[in-house]
Amino acid sequence: MDMYGFYTGTIFDAYEYLGAHVTPEGTVFRTFAPGADRIDFLCDGRVIPMQRVHDGNFYEAAVPDIEDGCAYEYRIWQRNGSYVDHCDPYGFGMELRPDHRSVVRDLGRYTFHDQRWMKRRTSRQNEPLNIYEMHMGSWRRKEDGSWYRYSELGELLIPYLKKSGYNYVEFLPLGEHPCDESWGYQMTGFYAPTSRYGTAAELMELIDQLHQNGIGAILDFVPAHFALDAYGISRYDGTALYEYPHQDVGVSEWGSCNFMHSRGEVRSFLQSAANYWLKEYHFDGLRMDAISRMIYWQGDERRGVNGNAVSFLKYMNRGLKSLHPGCILAAEDSTNFPNVTLETEKGGLGFDYKWDLGWMHDTLEYFQSNPEDRTEKYHKLTFSMMYFRNERYLLPYSHDEVVHGKATVLQKMNGQYEQKFPQARAMYLYMMIHPGKKLNFMGNEIGHFREWDEKREQDWELLKYPIHDAFYHYIAELNRLYLTHPAFSEGDYQEQGFTWLDCHQEERRIYALQRMSGGEQLAAVFNFSECEQENYRVPIPGVTSVRVLLYSDWERFGGTTAEHTEVARMEDDELVCTLQPFSGILLEVC
Repeated sequence: MDMYGFYTGTIFDAYEYLGAHVTPEGTVFRTFAPGADRIDFLCDGRVIPMQRVHDGNFYEAAVPDIEDGCAYEYRIWQRNGSYVDHCDPYGFGMELRPDHRSVVRDLGRYTFHDQRWMKRRTSRQNEPLNIYEMHMGSWRRKEDGSWYRYSELGELLIPYLKKSGYNYVEFLPLGEHPCDESWGYQMTGFYAPTSRYGTAAELMELIDQLHQNGIGAILDFVPAHFALDAYGISRYDGTALYEYPHQDVGVSEWGSCNFMHSRGEVRSFLQSAANYWLKEYHFDGLRMDAISRMIYWQGDERRGVNGNAVSFLKYMNRGLKSLHPGCILAAEDSTNFPNVTLETEKGGLGFDYKWDLGWMHDTLEYFQSNPEDRTEKYHKLTFSMMYFRNERYLLPYSHDEVVHGKATVLQKMNGQYEQKFPQARAMYLYMMIHPGKKLNFMGNEIGHFREWDEKREQDWELLKYPIHDAFYHYIAELNRLYLTHPAFSEGDYQEQGFTWLDCHQEERRIYALQRMSGGEQLAAVFNFSECEQENYRVPIPGVTSVRVLLYSDWERFGGTTAEHTEVARMEDDELVCTLQPFSGILLEVC
């Protein structure tokens, strides 16, 4: 390991030296603990003193009879004579909670077969990116309520993703975490795939299976904060080694410790972890959690920009894109901080995408409102295009919108049970035709009515009810159209890729827009009012005909309109439509 690079925060391979490494002669354990008085290696009742190496800040033990699967920990003695037993910060595996020791994992045990995928993958900026966000432990459960293992899950997940029209899957954090309710966002093992679902090799097998079936995999990564548990990295060597020493900036709003991004050792730890998941597991990208809490001190713009954390993000993103040119880096950022998706060479943060949380909130607020109030709120659905070209945005209906009393996406629709479905169908068509990549959380596609609970699987029995089954098939058909029609995605971030055909029908609550690519034009018309809109006309000069690709009110999707009924035609350079209440039409423009 480049020691100078480690201390200055410029390396991405610290895990190749630190942690537990299986060799033909045994396993070598190394840890960084400059504040410790001494360290003992603990395994199977044995206590082995570790030797100081290099500059005295590192400790090492070579143990000949330790193999893959053995549990171990470090007893870190402090200078006051006390000690705390810690897991390995760079450990590649951990025990299942409530146990918390690290577990030796030989990363070379699995051989990938996804070379073709890895050579061809891109960040999808001019291609369709339709992400299925999921929590691995509550998507499906076995009959006895236990979790599927990583490798078992692929047998169920891959056919479902293909049938449902998603080309990427995004997993909530998979690093080891002690509390199920944290969903993985309060981690103790930044290099350890959670043992809830199996081993490192089994996770590699799942990603390999996804790639061989043409599906990309994104991992939710948490570079802002970590869990407080005493066995973790909090006060690892008796000092604030990874965190701030001061409480006013050291504790996050979630009660966890904030990483001190000004320390080179912390930078090397985090950016090596990011590289680790991309390199060793072949993940195709990282969604970076809580970036706003790194850009500004404690996420509060009034406290100013955290320059050290911002410079860390720039350096890490530049390095990851250099090491993995086709990877996807996405930021969860709710602030107006500029140039999040601008290349670092031009002064930006270097992300490929930024979650458009403003679009999400405006859209859901619009559809929660009474239909008669949507005249006043009309431009909540047009405002996003006033700022959209400032960044490369991704449109999310994520896990955060279906928990903590917020209600599910379907529940948020105004009105009684039956009225919610047509509005949700039309809203999802609006989402698809709007510029930007797409993300939908598990359960949204079947019209989930119960808020997400990490302790139980999704309510798949809903598909026994015709209205939910029809809704699922609508979403799957919409997804399929998105993946197969380039006008949806080729011009996402180009001025000529989108135009409003009509965004001044406040009283009728009608919207019409057009998407264009090099070889295709699509149009969509929406009626978000409670009234039927007959003979609505909007000019499309030079167009002679249109073909209806999808109508959200078709009977097979749970609507009222027979599929052979004419709902749109061209007449003297004008598109003429009849729209049922809460409906949308998708058209191929010829």
